[in-house]
Amino acid sequence: MAAFYRRNLPHIHPSHAAFFITFRLAGSLPPEVIERLREEFQAEERRLQQTLSGAALLSERYKIQKKFFGRYDAWLDQMAHGPTWLRQPEIAQLVADEIRRLDGAHYDLWAYCIMPNHVHLLVNMARFGDVDTRGHPSALSRALHLLKGRTARYANRLLGRSGKFWQDESYDHVVRDEAELQRILQYIVNNPVKAGLVADWQDWPYTFVAVAQD
Repeated sequence: MAAFYRRNLPHIHPSHAAFFITFRLAGSLPPEVIERLREEFQAEERRLQQTLSGAALLSERYKIQKKFFGRYDAWLDQMAHGPTWLRQPEIAQLVADEIRRLDGAHYDLWAYCIMPNHVHLLVNMARFGDVDTRGHPSALSRALHLLKGRTARYANRLLGRSGKFWQDESYDHVVRDEAELQRILQYIVNNPVKAGLVADWQDWPYTFVAVAQD
């Protein structure tokens, strides 16, 4: 069974699946960039729907989702707009600690990378598809609510500020097979290298990998 809900983006959370998730600091991208990417994605999606259907449509839609996520993440990696509070070791560490604290109780943690203005997370929900979601659309949405809510409170306290810390909505993507899992792992660990923060992924202190890489 899959939970489906929509905010600005559609979210499909099949029970017992693995997920690649990205969430970012509030205000970390200019609104006009978000709007432009959304409009361009929707235009490409409409074009596909006019010419394709069934499995072919799903396959091509997946390709454009990956393309637009890459553009979205590239904007974040520039760190040219908004806060970069996760640069501060104490803020990054409290996020890492909370990600690990929820491991085993709300998801099985496979990997994460904490960047200066966003977080990549890879989790397996196979053991949590039938748990009580406490009114949330899915076990994953509840886990993210807990993770983002607690870290926002702790981080704001450390920073001596109030207000929104995380952007409300997260990007989530179902991991379809082993080959895709390996591609996502490589993407996660190499993000600090691609952004010019370190020369070797193992030098970045806020990357964690629990599953084997090919």
